[in-house]
Amino acid sequence: MSYDVVVIGAGFAGLTAARELTRAGFDTVVLEGRDRVGGRSSTTTLAGVPVDLGGTFVGPTQDAVLALAAELGCPTTATYHDGANLIRWRGKVRSYRGTIPKLSLFGLLDIGRVQWQFERLSRDIDVTQPWTSRRAKQLDATTLGGWLRSVRASASSRDLLAIMARVTWGAEPDDVSMLHAARYVKAAGGLDRMLDVVGGAQQDHFPGGTQQIADKMAADLGDRIHLGAVVTRIEWSDDAVAVASSGGVVEARRAIIAIPPAHRQGIDIAPPPPIGYQQLAQRWAQGALSKAYAAYPRPFWREHGLSGQALSDQGPVFITFDVSPGDEGPGILLGFVDSRGFDGLSPDQRRRQAVAGFTALFGPDAENPVDYLDHCWGAEPFAPGGPTAAVPPGMWTEFGRLLRKPVGPLHWASTETADEWTGFLDGAVRSGQRAAAEVAATLRN
Repeated sequence: MSYDVVVIGAGFAGLTAARELTRAGFDTVVLEGRDRVGGRSSTTTLAGVPVDLGGTFVGPTQDAVLALAAELGCPTTATYHDGANLIRWRGKVRSYRGTIPKLSLFGLLDIGRVQWQFERLSRDIDVTQPWTSRRAKQLDATTLGGWLRSVRASASSRDLLAIMARVTWGAEPDDVSMLHAARYVKAAGGLDRMLDVVGGAQQDHFPGGTQQIADKMAADLGDRIHLGAVVTRIEWSDDAVAVASSGGVVEARRAIIAIPPAHRQGIDIAPPPPIGYQQLAQRWAQGALSKAYAAYPRPFWREHGLSGQALSDQGPVFITFDVSPGDEGPGILLGFVDSRGFDGLSPDQRRRQAVAGFTALFGPDAENPVDYLDHCWGAEPFAPGGPTAAVPPGMWTEFGRLLRKPVGPLHWASTETADEWTGFLDGAVRSGQRAAAEVAATLRN
């Protein structure tokens, strides 16, 4: 069967693009390799409470995803933040308030200095065309870790920013281009906006989970969505595409490939795109991040004046949040987990290590959760990796201009291609809107 547009991938980017195009009157079909929609948004239940295995939080200025959620009737709730935060640092647990813990007067002064230098550097970054930025080649030739050493950041500052790198890109500071790090933070509105709870990217979450947004978009699209359709090959000419999947062959006038750049290399495209596009897909690496949840009869930490937010310089759990539905319980702790040395363990071993991490932070009350689950995105059998791309040095200046530049009738979407809130759910929605507008303009000409 022939369509106006075929969309590959039913994550937030692909579903948004398909919805926009369908509303504009174009006959659209969506092919999704998984047996569900949502992509890197996936909701399950723990102790009867919806919890997100992937994308979770939203905050101010994430207007695209918030408008979409409001339209679909998916309300948000504030992430619990009352009380003191905890940090497990150099073998001791202490409390603090605010985003940056006061490890010592020297440590506080140093992290403030490093943050100031980072923000000052980011001001010169052109988010839309970062390869044209002042000092672009120099910044892209080093890593975030290399830059931290070059500005003589203290060991504490480097370790704190390593935690940021793990939760942001699923990678270490020495894995990520400094140009990418600076662009990414600027696209989020700065370090404070990206890292804060109140006024920041973790301010709110969806009590019903984020996948409900994808499910409601999918309900609007109906039988235009084909699940379990793993795309293996795309053949294209100037004005047509033929997409082969495990569900058969679909023909269309245009295609939107709404998957992370690294996953593009899993599709055989004929004729092959120019070599730069192939190298981009090979080198625009996905990070790897895992999540663990523990449920308790009640959020006991609140009774001790704690927010449930914590940092740790020891793995595997290195940052936590309280996503409990209320004071009455159950109490739900979300932990972001370093995938190294964790993903390869047995389920029982992963549980023991994660619960030990929660217990080291919150005390013996955390030793015996009534329910537990974890999810390792880097170990997914299909389309592994997350939360987003961990772009290594040299990639933006070498291939960045190709990241979303169409090739004939092939267009690209995914949160990695967004100029605002890159790597977040909001960026995915914006990228779908942008790709849909591109395609609609070409089809109307």
